[in-house]
Amino acid sequence: MRNLLVVQVVFVCGLLICGNLKAEETKASPSKPNIIFILSDDVGLGDVHCSGGPFKTPQIDKLAEGGTRFAQCYAMPLCGPSRATALTGRYLFRTGMLTNQDGNRMSPSREIMLPRVMKTAGYVTAQVGKWSQMPLKPGDWGFDEYLCFLRSGRYWREQTASYTLNGHETNLPAGTYLPDLMHEFLADFMKRHKDQPFYVHYAMSHIHGPIVRTPDSKAGSDHYADNITYMDKLVGQLVAELDKLGLREKTLLVFVGDNGTAVFGVKASTVNGRHVFGNKGTMKEGGSRVPMVVSWPGTVPAGKVLPDLVDFSDFLPTFAELGGAKLPEGVKIDGHSFAPQLRGEKGTPRDWVFVQLGAKWYVRDQGFKLTQGGELFDMAEAPFVEKPVTNEAARAKLQAVLKELKPGAGKTATGEEKPGKKRKKKL
Repeated sequence: MRNLLVVQVVFVCGLLICGNLKAEETKASPSKPNIIFILSDDVGLGDVHCSGGPFKTPQIDKLAEGGTRFAQCYAMPLCGPSRATALTGRYLFRTGMLTNQDGNRMSPSREIMLPRVMKTAGYVTAQVGKWSQMPLKPGDWGFDEYLCFLRSGRYWREQTASYTLNGHETNLPAGTYLPDLMHEFLADFMKRHKDQPFYVHYAMSHIHGPIVRTPDSKAGSDHYADNITYMDKLVGQLVAELDKLGLREKTLLVFVGDNGTAVFGVKASTVNGRHVFGNKGTMKEGGSRVPMVVSWPGTVPAGKVLPDLVDFSDFLPTFAELGGAKLPEGVKIDGHSFAPQLRGEKGTPRDWVFVQLGAKWYVRDQGFKLTQGGELFDMAEAPFVEKPVTNEAARAKLQAVLKELKPGAGKTATGEEKPGKKRKKKL
């Protein structure tokens, strides 16, 4: 009898130990998440409260409180180049999309975008919202479903008469607010695919111009502030929908701006009461440094602010790593995965970021910035001041990065790509 009791005790202890190990393993290695990449339009540091802006954004702030804010995320200075970089994981001098007008230089025969990458891991994919500077249609790049606007209009019928739904041009009814329609499409997509992992590229209308009334605007109200408030409201509605579907802890949300604040609608972008140096379309800090908040309850550390450098090429390898997807073969991926940081680990943060627009570029580390013209700046007071300096050690370090990247190779003096042999890429 005594031997039998000993065996039972050992057996029960073994079960408890195995259970604890399994719990730890589950905590350390969560299953592949749903991924929703929220790409707000023309939203700079000064447009979000948690990054120091004067506007109220309680829903985005709540994501930051329950997740991690990356304080140094760098987009390209314009919409199209930023989106091309995020979707391919490659810098502009490789894809050829140097400006908003260069979309036709990219094709599925030469580039592979995020939806095709995620599909290798069994993800179903959707694109919602802006696609205007990108070539072809979302379906041509691997998105299973999409609702997008291809023209400049993005809010009411007076700006646009139609949108594209899964390849079909569809009339926008009078009185319908396109951002609300986009949210309804997204909510329906998540409901239909809640039992399989999904990746969503959610390219919001807000807060790109024209700055017009929202459904919640009152007579005489500040329409710019109204648009920020409505953008924040839509983020809150998305989170509520995830809660309703029981998907919140299974979903990684990334909220980020696609470039700095535009000059319309605001006199100057401010962070904690100080004017940001530069704005959309400039090669200054305010043109590319954008707010970035990441939330995944139970996995991403809560209430954390990371100084780690991130640039827009990093999203593709990060999402691929989290989802267990294969990176494209035979193609240079410039991005550096920050997946470890999302799991609360130190990881190996990148040492520098690269920003380009047309024939201009710069490389920047935590302390200094070097431009294609050889100008070196001390960035200790960024995003408010960029101070020209002489520092040969810093110059040599950043020059070595540019030498390795070779951003001017294969381009004419105006930044145009020289003719060359096209190579087929594959997964």
